[in-house]
Amino acid sequence: MDVEDDQVQRDVLAELAWDPQVPPNEIGVTVDQGVVTLTGHVDGAARGWAAIRCAQRVRGVRVVADEIEVRLPGTPGRTDGDIALAASRALDWDSFVPAEHLDVSVANGWVMLRGEVEFGWQRRAAEGELRRLDGVRGITNLVEVRPSSSPDERVRQDVQRALARTLGAERVAVEVDGDTLVLAGVVRSWWERDQVERVAWSTPGVRVVHDQLLVGG
Repeated sequence: MDVEDDQVQRDVLAELAWDPQVPPNEIGVTVDQGVVTLTGHVDGAARGWAAIRCAQRVRGVRVVADEIEVRLPGTPGRTDGDIALAASRALDWDSFVPAEHLDVSVANGWVMLRGEVEFGWQRRAAEGELRRLDGVRGITNLVEVRPSSSPDERVRQDVQRALARTLGAERVAVEVDGDTLVLAGVVRSWWERDQVERVAWSTPGVRVVHDQLLVGG
């Protein structure tokens, strides 16, 4: 491990220790040329996802490899029926998610999410609601984005302006191909990449986002 990787490892471990959502001393971290591998085990998908987000926030992290194992407590906990009911209620309570167009099924703690939404951010929001639920091992998001209209010629400039307002992301190039938005360029961190994707998925008429962004310095 070179000096830079050693610093990234220390920073990731510090970020994991700082975040109260991550179980202390249960996540291992190795770094090789900016590629961070997380190992260990957690008691739910939400904590595993929190650990990944911690690593992605650290500067110098190029890729995060998730090898964290989800081990639900051995004591009797939530059944698949309990999780499915909690998932349905969570979606119903989120006023930004069209719960009536979504379907949830659960098998062995793994949640399958299907349906249709108009905007990509609604797809992301629905998955975010389910990630926090107790007893969830993981999520497969099969929700399709079906916009009510197609992007017009102003979309590319609108997205570029939105990125400039929020991130000053001059290094991000945006192209429109039908109902697909293509993102290219270099961002400073995974957090910044996620914010660029958020802006892209919030664009009216966009059905697909191709993220070709690189994480660099």
